[in-house]
Amino acid sequence: MDRVTDGLGLEGPQILPPGFDASARGPLDRGTAIAVLHRADDLLEADDAPHALALYSRTIGTSDRDVSAAGFYGIGNALFRMDRDDEALKAWEQATSIGETPVTYRAWRQVAAARVRSGDLNGALDAYRQCERRAPPEHKAEIASRLGWLSKETGNARAAGKYFARSRGDTLPAFLTYLIIAVTSVTSLAAMSGGHMTPFGYLPSPLETQLELNKIAVAHGEFYRLLSVTLVHDPQDIFHLLFNMYALWYAGVIVERMYGSWLMGTFYVLCGVAASVASYVYGGAAASVGASGAIFGMFGVVLVATRYHHAVLDRQSRAVASQVGMLIVLNLVLGFSGIFNVDNSAHIGGLLAGIWLALVIPPTKVQTLASGWQGVRGAARSRAQLLGFRALGVAALAAVIVAGIVVGTSQWQNSPFYRQYGGAIAPIADLAGGEPSAGFRLISR
Repeated sequence: MDRVTDGLGLEGPQILPPGFDASARGPLDRGTAIAVLHRADDLLEADDAPHALALYSRTIGTSDRDVSAAGFYGIGNALFRMDRDDEALKAWEQATSIGETPVTYRAWRQVAAARVRSGDLNGALDAYRQCERRAPPEHKAEIASRLGWLSKETGNARAAGKYFARSRGDTLPAFLTYLIIAVTSVTSLAAMSGGHMTPFGYLPSPLETQLELNKIAVAHGEFYRLLSVTLVHDPQDIFHLLFNMYALWYAGVIVERMYGSWLMGTFYVLCGVAASVASYVYGGAAASVGASGAIFGMFGVVLVATRYHHAVLDRQSRAVASQVGMLIVLNLVLGFSGIFNVDNSAHIGGLLAGIWLALVIPPTKVQTLASGWQGVRGAARSRAQLLGFRALGVAALAAVIVAGIVVGTSQWQNSPFYRQYGGAIAPIADLAGGEPSAGFRLISR
């Protein structure tokens, strides 16, 4: 049983005034009532329920609605400890009837649990619906799951399926994944339509040239290319775009389901930039195009979230996630085999970024093995600590990305390509040799 005063924000003295008489009658001032609540909580934790009950009862006549509701809530907790379940239920119901107060949600949870114990499943359903309206984000999945079981027990299979899906986060629309796919597809197709063949090879469209990961251009200060490269694909191979968009849908929907749209978008951007930085530092002179680095990051997130954090997913998502490890290995093997012209550095950079992000940030929109067993009070105490740890993890990745940009820029500014063109972006072909420049053979990602 939690402390009545937990999370109430009831500031005031926690020591009873000298000469306080718990058996006296009459309303208490707010400060004294808060001190009484704290003392009653201490007694209840010490298993002295009768004396705790007496103190909780002294606060219910206070003019402060929050204090009175807390008093009724505490009375219910004390009566429950004394095995007076029917009276406890009435006290909790009284706490909910006062109006919206800091204990309303917790009181409804106690009402729901008491009705389950008494066999009143329909009444419990009504109470848990009240809980669902007021539940903090970290409790919504648990409440939805209980509503699912109660709906199933009362014969409403359709409602049960809806609540179970909600508890897993399956009702969240993956609109950001679809938006990224749409924007990438439109941009890539527009870029493909403007290219043409020349005696020196394929000449990309101006849009392709503007967005591709041109290492010399990045060294010249066009850092936007570290992300814009995800918007364009091999202009001579439509299957490159189709395969990448299918892979993004395959992994992105699951990531968005587990983390929500905001975090999924953040992960996609960070993984895409990390992949480009890895290519910038280790990928050689060739320009590259494609979203594969960011998509490998999504694969890394799914791998860690499902195998390390043990995210609770529906059957279809679990089936997809179970294949991610094999797909990562297969794509890396094909990449290093030399069969396809791919940017392996970008793939590995994006993958490592996704793995790291998922390690420091567990799924937030579905339950995990840890969150399912973690106590509410323990979670509350460690929330600030966890947020700090996650912020440090993201900051560490950002620091690595910045360091990579610095290292890559330094090495490219000292390269023959940069010196040859005076720091300007190199042309598509080395006209003197009549061959496409080594720095501009597109590598699909």
